[in-house]
Amino acid sequence: MNLLDRIDFNLSPRTKKQVLAAAAVVAGGVFLASAATAVAATALIRRSRNLFSLKGKVVFITGGSRGLGLAMAEEFGRRGARIAICARDAEELERARQIIERETGATVMTFVCDVSDRAQVEATIQGVQSHFGTLDVLVNNAGIIAVGPIENQTLDDFEEAMKINFWSQVYSTLAALPSMRERAEARIVNITSIGGKVSVPHLIPYCCSKFAAVAFSEGLRAELAKTGLKVVTIAPGLMRTGSHINADFKGKHSDEFTWFSLSGNNPVTSISVARAARQIVGATVSGRAELIITWQAELLARFHGLAPGLTTHILGLVNRTLPNAGASAEKRKGKESHNLITKSPLTALGEMAARRYNQKPA
Repeated sequence: MNLLDRIDFNLSPRTKKQVLAAAAVVAGGVFLASAATAVAATALIRRSRNLFSLKGKVVFITGGSRGLGLAMAEEFGRRGARIAICARDAEELERARQIIERETGATVMTFVCDVSDRAQVEATIQGVQSHFGTLDVLVNNAGIIAVGPIENQTLDDFEEAMKINFWSQVYSTLAALPSMRERAEARIVNITSIGGKVSVPHLIPYCCSKFAAVAFSEGLRAELAKTGLKVVTIAPGLMRTGSHINADFKGKHSDEFTWFSLSGNNPVTSISVARAARQIVGATVSGRAELIITWQAELLARFHGLAPGLTTHILGLVNRTLPNAGASAEKRKGKESHNLITKSPLTALGEMAARRYNQKPA
């Protein structure tokens, strides 16, 4: 007896067929749902098995003596990694070493290095590998930013931004790549910026260098996909790193410093550097292709992808609210450009970050 014959004999043949069809649809839906659940569970299990353990791994961070670099060093250290950091200032590096060791108990090695100098970068990479015997995670973090209108930017500003924000990543990656490829798995983490996705007024040299860094990072990941080495592209939005006091400002220095400080140091538009560091280390462990930090930056990147012309038009309107060009192309640090607004409670979170993350001498 088939299923149709087993259905209540009081039903008409047509109704019986409709009931059978409905039952088949329900059964099919249950099967598909079960299959989807099984696939998702399998993927989750595989992902958990493939997570990159940081215990005992060697992590080298360029520009690791302050700000985001220091926050990342602390987070990697908390997860059991051995840490190497480099920067240009020996005293700053020593303070950073003490902070990392105090906060995490991690082993820390410091190297004085100007990342715009290829020979110094190559020697530092060799020094890290010689000291620890290996290099598992390379974090290309070193960077500079010069804020000001295009009228006050010079060719030297563009060249300096490219040397430090882009070429330093190329130097360190090519120096470390041969030995890193020999192991079953490793990570190269490139810190770029939302400015590498959307070019912003008064930050043109910076954005040009970050666009180049994004291209390098994405292309590198594609080429190394067949190996166990994963390249992770990080594009942060605004973060409270305290770096505003050490950024360079051109044109109307105090006015430029004001808008930059207010936008980068309030909780509405920015994220704490500690939280950003946790997200970056998480992306390193999972080996994801890209991480855009802050929902505002994610929204801007997506909107620009859908409507680049409209995005540029809107940024043109934003530019009308920014300071006009000054008479001088002289650079001044943010700490030299303070005024009543930038010393007010409006930037208090940024000042706290500057003290906590070694942007100011203790």
